Parts: sequence; C-alpha cells; structure tokens
Amino acid sequence: MRDFATCVAKSFVQRAGKNPYYPIRFLACGPDIPDRMHDIDHAPMTVGDHSLHPPLDSGRATVRPCCENPTDSVAILGVDFSSAPSRVKPITIAHARLAAKGVLRVEALEPIETLSAFESLIARRGPWVGGFDFPFGLPRELVLELGWPTDWSALVSHFGAQPRPILRDALRAFCARRPAGSKFAHRATDRPAGSSPSMKWVNPPVAWMFHAGAPRLLEAGVHLPGLRAGDPSRVALEAYPGLLARALHRGSYKSDEAARQDAARHAGRRVIVAALSSGAHPLSLRVEFGNGLQQRIEDEPRGDWLDAVLCAVQAGWALSQGAGYGLPSQIDPLEGWIVSAPSTTGYHHEPVLGSTQP
Repeated sequence: MRDFATCVAKSFVQRAGKNPYYPIRFLACGPDIPDRMHDIDHAPMTVGDHSLHPPLDSGRATVRPCCENPTDSVAILGVDFSSAPSRVKPITIAHARLAAKGVLRVEALEPIETLSAFESLIARRGPWVGGFDFPFGLPRELVLELGWPTDWSALVSHFGAQPRPILRDALRAFCARRPAGSKFAHRATDRPAGSSPSMKWVNPPVAWMFHAGAPRLLEAGVHLPGLRAGDPSRVALEAYPGLLARALHRGSYKSDEAARQDAARHAGRRVIVAALSSGAHPLSLRVEFGNGLQQRIEDEPRGDWLDAVLCAVQAGWALSQGAGYGLPSQIDPLEGWIVSAPSTTGYHHEPVLGSTQP
C-alpha cells in the first residue's frame, strides 16, 4: 500500500509542477491511511503540525506518501457557548479560515439553538480547529479536596453525571470552608487570562458550561491538547473572548439587558472590530469579514457574534503557531489552559504534567 501511495504522490507532483504554492496538497491513499489521520514516517500528526511543514515537492513526495493539509484548508470555528441554548440565546458560531499568512477571513455566522445541534457541530468531519468559550477543566485544588477523579476523562464523566443541585451543594460547601476573599479555587490559567473560576455556578455560571460542554467534547472524541488525545483532525481549544477584548477596549461592549444596550456599547464593538480588521491587537491576525458580516457583528447588542469572532481569532492564532497551538509546553492535565493566555505564572502543582504535543 505504501508503494501504491508513493506512486500516487509522484503522479501528484508531476501534475502540480514545481510551484510550492500549488493549492491542492491533500493526499489520502488507501484504507490503511485514513483521511482523518495525518502522518509523517508513521508518526501521528495533528492539524496544527501541518503548518510547520512546507508543501509537497518533488524532493519530498517519495518520503511523505500520505497527506499534508495547509492551514488554509483547515476550517476554524469560534464558538460562543451556552449551557442552555435557545432561539433567543443560541450558541453562536463564527466560521473562518486563515486566508493568507496573517489574515483570518470570517466567512459565515451560524446560530445553534440546541445542545444536540452542538453535538452535531463537533462531530463534523475535519480538519478543523475550534476555540470554545467554556472551561475545559476544574481547579486541581477543588478536585482533590472533594475526592473527585484525578484523570480528566474520568473527572468529566463524573461531573457530567451529577445533577446540578448535588454539584451546587458540593461547591457551596467547599466555599463555606474557605476564608473570605478566597472562597473560590482558581486554575493556573484563570489569573493570567482574567477569567472567572471554572467552579463558579453563578455570575457567571461557568461550572454549568463545563457541565454541559466538556462531556460532549469527550463523547465526540475530539483532540484536546494537554488534556486528552483524540481525532487529530478535530482540535478543540479553550478560548476566552474577554482576554482579547480587554486588550482592545476597556469598557463594556455588550449586554443581555435591553436597557443597557446603549450607544456606548455599540461604539465599543466598533472599536474592537476596527482593531481586529487592522490587525492592531496582541495576536496580530488581520480579520477580513464576508459580505455584510461586519455590520451584523457590530450591530448585535448582546455581543454574541463578536465573542464568537474573538474565539475564532484565538483559534486561528493557535493554528498558526504549529503543533503546540501556542499553549505552554506543560499544562495541568486536569485544569487545561486558555489559548493565548500568557504562561508567565508557571505551573504550580506537583502531579504529572500533560503535554500539549501530539
């Protein structure tokens, strides 16, 4: 089969000529080289690995007879999640691609009104990289004190199987035993990202987002760098739009309350979109918007579409960083890490680390 694949690769190179920017660079040859897996010399690869390798050429085709996906063939999903989606407050998806080096093109916006539709989204065939706005892990301190499983998959299964009232009682009891000012446990990523503790069940109820989202990622078998190996053509990363938004605009830019959906917040959204369009932000990707999308995003007062775009920018930046997706080389395999959050605080736990490498 490898000999057959080599012949196909040679034929491909003859058709492509010597142009290193030839747009079709995907080869999938035979049943023993599934098109959802990518490898070089039999070493498993993820979607992000392909950005580290140049296109196929006549000198390399004979040693890489499988496939190679350029980043512009990888779909990028920005997902503003809700644990209880509805027609009024759906999960919002920004569909994008890296159109050129340093350019992210937002091609479409998609509302998802049910969790079953979210399951269908993450089951879609790859290659894709998604930035999802909900926590992928819980604070290790919390997990150890409550005696919950210390393997990520087991923890997610355990947490997801518990009714919310039981979880709420356990979380409240944990907080009640702690001194004022330190009621909640934090993940290592929370402070550098400026995110709420993933154990919070109110204001905002991110624990319920973990409860609704993480078990579905586990069930879907997606690849979760640093947490759980899965299908390398479907890569899920924890995103947090507030991390990027705060770097672009200090004030509020959204509200779910009609009385607070004012001109100042609308102006804030326009400031953020303008910065994204020019690439004048910490991740430096210049964002292009498909026909009519920019005004739609600016005019949406809840900020859900804009948050989805911010998640897509974080995912696109991660894809451009190669195999490690810009994550710290070692992260806590219970807590995870928010993509693009600085890692200056370091890892502060004793147990075995989870690697972000495939």
